[in-house]
Amino acid sequence: MLRLSRFLPSTSRRVSDLKEVLWSGSLTFEHALSTSAANYDENASARKFASYTVFKGKAALSISPILPVFSKLESGASRVNRNGSVMLTFFPAVGQRKYDYAKKQLFALSPTEVGSLISLGPAESCEFFHDPSMKSSNEGQVKKTLSITPLGSDNGYFLNISVMNNGQKTNERMSVPITKAEFAVMRTALSFALPHIMGWDQALTSHPQSPSSAPASRPRVERPNPDSEWDR
Repeated sequence: MLRLSRFLPSTSRRVSDLKEVLWSGSLTFEHALSTSAANYDENASARKFASYTVFKGKAALSISPILPVFSKLESGASRVNRNGSVMLTFFPAVGQRKYDYAKKQLFALSPTEVGSLISLGPAESCEFFHDPSMKSSNEGQVKKTLSITPLGSDNGYFLNISVMNNGQKTNERMSVPITKAEFAVMRTALSFALPHIMGWDQALTSHPQSPSSAPASRPRVERPNPDSEWDR
């Protein structure tokens, strides 16, 4: 059963113009873009929001970082409990400079997938497959595919998303052409975000305790949390 997002706009505001879409995007990612990866319950005024959004004729694409969540160990140190990601949000156009944000589709890129994207050559393509309900009773209910294909002549890429919902018997598709300049911005932003979504920036700037003062703890490897890809 699909989970409802707490941050979907009301029906009366379903269709948004350019400014409203940007504001709705900030509200949607309010819980995800906290500058504190350790505590999501701190004062909201301390949080900062950032995204890169490309608006095209048939659809728009917004890219935002989601930081990892850290948990405290008995030693007082912290380690990554939930991996970070880069969230791609697609939403269809319903008119000139108007987009239906209620019909958005989400696709969360893992660090390795971010690496695949930023390493693409001008004539190369890649494709990712996600199942938000993997390893649960609803596995296979929703299947998401993201493909990145070149526009040709080194002019940029097409970013295509397909979401097949067997329960609702729907198959939604959106495609956003990305120019060479727009992809350069994406590549630079993703390269900068990569160590942050891995938590390496915090690990390298922290002050480790002396080995004799803290018991050893075996690191735990977590697979990317699929909850962030449930949009409705």
